Amino acid sequence: MATIKQVAQAAGVSFTTVSHVLNNTRPVSDAARRAVLAAAEQLHYVPSALARSLRSRSTGTIGLIIPNNTNPYFSEVARGIEDSCYAAGYSVILCNSDDDPVKQRDYLNVLLTKRCDGLILSALADSDGELLRKMKVPAVLLDRAPSDLSIDAVAVDNRAGGALAACHLLGLGRRRLACIAGPREVRISNERIAGARSAMADAGVVLADALCVHGDFTSAGGYAAALDLLALPPGQRPDALFCCNDLMAFGALRAAAERGIAVPAELAVVGFDDIDLASFVHPALSSVAQNTRELGHITAACLLARIADPALPRQQRSIAPELHVRGSSVAATVPSSAPTSSPATELMGMTS
Repeated sequence: MATIKQVAQAAGVSFTTVSHVLNNTRPVSDAARRAVLAAAEQLHYVPSALARSLRSRSTGTIGLIIPNNTNPYFSEVARGIEDSCYAAGYSVILCNSDDDPVKQRDYLNVLLTKRCDGLILSALADSDGELLRKMKVPAVLLDRAPSDLSIDAVAVDNRAGGALAACHLLGLGRRRLACIAGPREVRISNERIAGARSAMADAGVVLADALCVHGDFTSAGGYAAALDLLALPPGQRPDALFCCNDLMAFGALRAAAERGIAVPAELAVVGFDDIDLASFVHPALSSVAQNTRELGHITAACLLARIADPALPRQQRSIAPELHVRGSSVAATVPSSAPTSSPATELMGMTS
């Protein structure tokens, strides 16, 4: 890679003249400017981003740490973040933590070393929050953020989303509701289950411990959990299933098909996230929507505002979920005189 001194030598000028031409920091004669630009093009010279960042105190980069970009939910959110940051003149450095605290800490240190202008983190330990405060780096916590850290945060109302799913299933006349939760230690999954339990309790329905099993947010995990639930005797087997993300719901649909259990006639299924693929499985999956791209845009906007004005008051954005009803949880039979709005639509209208 050519250096600024090599450009200066080829153009027959001093390296300070090259710097002034490339950075427009001082008037230079037309002849010298033409010589510098021609030499830079001939040598394929690329200005040092590090040197520029030291002068401007800005690298034009945003660091983004998510658990797993093979999960469509995170990839869709990341795309929304990237689109907004790119439009504002920033590049995004994407890191996958794999829900490993050690790996996340390593990536966090790398991004801080690279002098990113801001950070978006989808999971954060208290000790990492203390590190961010010491480094004074603008940051936004996304989705899985601890509630007790004084850092900007954007999250979906997970309890409300769980309640939406449960109310919809109860509105279909289902009473043996089961849940496939995420890992026990993941707060957002626990919040979604808590919302579902609360809505069920209000309707006089108890979620039995045996009907709430834990998966790992993957299709394989949902498949295995659903096989266990669907192996129960017919009188105990669930007639409705709420899965804490869409990937686990896809696995549940596969398990039901293998067991010969008709969806939605014998088993209604609702997921969470409403990723793009939810509309293309069969039957199409009903899902609690987070509007992933918009969530990414909102998160990026919060960070860009913080970068522009570090003195802003702390931002706390809670996004209201919506239930999108599709073939996996429609009523088995719908009279022709029935109203077009579903119980979920009416509930959504009440909560909007």
